[in-house]
Amino acid sequence: MTHGPLNRSDLMSLEDYSQQRQEYRGQIIAHKKNRQVQLGPNIRLYFEDRLTMQYQIQEVLRIEKIFESDAIDEELEAYNPLIPDGCNWKATLMIEYEDVEERKQALQRLIGVECVIWIQIGDQESVHPFANEDLVRETEEKTSAVHFLRFELTAEMIRQAKDGADIVIGVDHPEYTYATEPLPRNTAESLAGDLMLPQ
Repeated sequence: MTHGPLNRSDLMSLEDYSQQRQEYRGQIIAHKKNRQVQLGPNIRLYFEDRLTMQYQIQEVLRIEKIFESDAIDEELEAYNPLIPDGCNWKATLMIEYEDVEERKQALQRLIGVECVIWIQIGDQESVHPFANEDLVRETEEKTSAVHFLRFELTAEMIRQAKDGADIVIGVDHPEYTYATEPLPRNTAESLAGDLMLPQ
């Protein structure tokens, strides 16, 4: 897994992307499958990385027909902070209810849920995220259906993750409590690929 922020040379031109989009999209969908974690019936974590952000930027450039370098730089500036830097995981948290009214009520009940997500690696203490560093995503009345999380990991957590230790993810909210089984090997290996052992 390549680390570090994206720059303009990592991106395809609109024309090249248009020609390769179908094949590229298939690769991304397969890649993302290994990076989703379902937390109970209504919460899902999508772990972001350089590839998922590259795809996101390419799609924005395509839809908005952006080809000027200044505008491309703005998109890079917006999305690069969502790429893990080797000692953390970054994830999009989605609260998912099909029924609109049910979702509205759930978002009122689940205020603060983004702060009580946790990850435990091997025998290490569980770690909670820094949430929504880009902007405030909840009010006193309700939370948002989308949150951005950053989990900072110690050197020992990184070592154990890369050595194949069990990774368990959970949520402890008065209105919603759930913990996964140890993540499937394909997911754990994909997430471990985001990490770099400290020098």
